[in-house]
Amino acid sequence: MSFQTIADSAGQLTATTRYFDETYAKELDLRLFAGDDGVLFVREGVGFAAHGEALRIVMPRGAALVSHVRDVLGAISVDDAIERAGSGPVAFGALPFTPGEEGFLVVPTFVVAKSSDGRAWHTTVHPTGSLAPTFPPLVAVRKTAWSPHGYDLHSAVSHERWCSIIAKAVERIGLGLLDKVVLARAVDVSATNPFVIGDMLARLEALFPSCMVFSMDIADIADAGVGSADPVRFIGASPELLVARKGSNVRAHPLAGTVARSGDPDTDARLAAGLLASSKDRWEHSLVIDAIDAVLRPLCDELDVPKVPSIVPLRNVSHLGTHITGSLHAVEVAAGAAPTALEFAGALHPTPAVGGVPVSRALSMIAELEPTPRGAYAGPVGWVDATGNGEWAVGLRSATISGCCARMMAGGGIVADSDPADELAETQLKLQALLAAVVRP
Repeated sequence: MSFQTIADSAGQLTATTRYFDETYAKELDLRLFAGDDGVLFVREGVGFAAHGEALRIVMPRGAALVSHVRDVLGAISVDDAIERAGSGPVAFGALPFTPGEEGFLVVPTFVVAKSSDGRAWHTTVHPTGSLAPTFPPLVAVRKTAWSPHGYDLHSAVSHERWCSIIAKAVERIGLGLLDKVVLARAVDVSATNPFVIGDMLARLEALFPSCMVFSMDIADIADAGVGSADPVRFIGASPELLVARKGSNVRAHPLAGTVARSGDPDTDARLAAGLLASSKDRWEHSLVIDAIDAVLRPLCDELDVPKVPSIVPLRNVSHLGTHITGSLHAVEVAAGAAPTALEFAGALHPTPAVGGVPVSRALSMIAELEPTPRGAYAGPVGWVDATGNGEWAVGLRSATISGCCARMMAGGGIVADSDPADELAETQLKLQALLAAVVRP
């Protein structure tokens, strides 16, 4: 379907947005509203949940996947009583890691949202001229299925072969073919009965309270990574903000550089200090920061990039992170010409944190050396509204779920002095954290 055809369909729709009253706002639990088959994008109780499909925006293979989404969303008529970021028509999605692969965004029929100031609202997207449909009641989702009681887990590639792959990448980096490549490996889990998405989302929120918890339909993404005929969902708790835009403000929070956490405060403080002092990790982190700076700075009147990264502690690892904030060119914002959050995501992805440097050579090496396709893993996941606001995370700490099958992936940045055994251990740490949400005997 062409973008023009999609835009023509959008022109027959209206998005109606209204505030919930204070009682509903207090009762609203986004995860419960999303349930097992809805859209979820939430951090510390703030974000979105949605159901239904009023419009699907398909980005064909090889198309500029962000160039026409602004026009499609802009074709939807708006009856918006609140006019806030994330009101009116909003498109959600998890896009493929590989640039140019076919992906899609969905404009849901029902969207609920909650902001950091405690206000909450709902949007319905319906045919123009018809009454907005009655909004579903905000009731707790009743449990309709039991989670699996048995699991079979295996790595998609042996540890020995994985270390040989890392050694091959290090050898090529040593020859000067590239500076860095991020390689990921997969672990597959089969269960006695279908996974219950809502249960896993609850555990993700509990285990990763500071992360962006998400659940998206990716059934039409090629190489999704599971062999089941059941619906395919991409869930996770990402610690890494690829980019967010709200009005004239733009933010990014890239992560690169990892160390284990022990649970003992004194030991963790020493480990964190060692991470900050590591020339390897600091250089790897700087590659990511420089790449993001190069994209954002020309589009901003001001861009603040701290010279020293901070420590971002998670459940069992800590990362180096840098909070980047900027103000977009005021003239372009006023004219409605500033890039949308999705356009920023398309320009930034893949950063050196998930791809490598230089990007083209890193992507070629990933395609050659990684044993399993990534699908949506490490791709952009998030939302964009008709005015360009939005938030896109990197699809990390994630799992692709279909029926009784789950695939998890984790990777690390490979540079000239990377040690294969250390890189294997890093993927094990990252996978261990996610397994706590997926496998519950």
